[in-house]
Amino acid sequence: MTSTDVASRVLPPLMRVLHFNRTFATEQGAHDRIREATLRPAAYGPPRRLRRDVRVDVVHDRGWPVYTLTPTAVERPVGGVVYVHGGGWVNEIVRQQWHLAATVAAEAGVVVTVPIYPLVPHGTAGPVRDRVVELVRASTERHGPTGVLGDSAGGQIVLSAALSLRDEDVRLPLTLLVSPALDLTWSNPRIPEVQPTDPWLATPGGRVLADAWRGDLPLTDPAVSPLSGDLAGLGPLTVFTGTRDVLNPDAHLLVEKARAAGVEAELHEARGQLHAYPMLPTAPGRAAAEVLVGRVARALRR
Repeated sequence: MTSTDVASRVLPPLMRVLHFNRTFATEQGAHDRIREATLRPAAYGPPRRLRRDVRVDVVHDRGWPVYTLTPTAVERPVGGVVYVHGGGWVNEIVRQQWHLAATVAAEAGVVVTVPIYPLVPHGTAGPVRDRVVELVRASTERHGPTGVLGDSAGGQIVLSAALSLRDEDVRLPLTLLVSPALDLTWSNPRIPEVQPTDPWLATPGGRVLADAWRGDLPLTDPAVSPLSGDLAGLGPLTVFTGTRDVLNPDAHLLVEKARAAGVEAELHEARGQLHAYPMLPTAPGRAAAEVLVGRVARALRR
């Protein structure tokens, strides 16, 4: 057995011991996390050491720090990606997410835009979605064909942005979702079946965070729950999901609904893997990250 195989087996019990699900397991846990994040905001800047073949820049626009990661080993990037990080709408971007963004920039040869968006209780779904739409348009103007990438809560944001752009007759070359949150009603009947295997996410706290994130919109609005929207006319979708993730059942529904609407949709499912597994230090995670980078490169070089 390799060390990476061991990692796949050790991570779930380790996460339970460390109470990774404390924000999600109870309603009080979610309220406590919102309060903690408000009182003691986390740092969001990139690690001091990313890749040497990526240049990092930042601008501050209307209260948002917006980073760009530019590959330095290519003469001309092939396009752009707007990457929106996950974290339950209450947690800042972390090291693993920065490394994914840098890997996409360097190995796919694209400029990756990373917005640091306002979290609950300050940020809500509609305004954040609209600002991400603006960033996609700006990246397209500056860098060429631009796709979107989001993990977990970030997947909810970028898919809602893709739907909004579709409504403006803009068809993105790529919408890439890693363990996306898709239906903030948490009503899929298969979620309770998956829940006992998931050491990370859970419904009670998820509902509290969803209610805070929706702002003045209903939970079923596509800006909040993009699975409820009409998917026809979207560009290609690529979805990564692990089976030990309570968001996995909705990932299946998304792909089924997209294909029924005539949308090109790929599902990459890893049996036994956790939420956001392409960013975890496991063999399946590394393999998925490699596929993800290749998908970005192919989509933007068409």
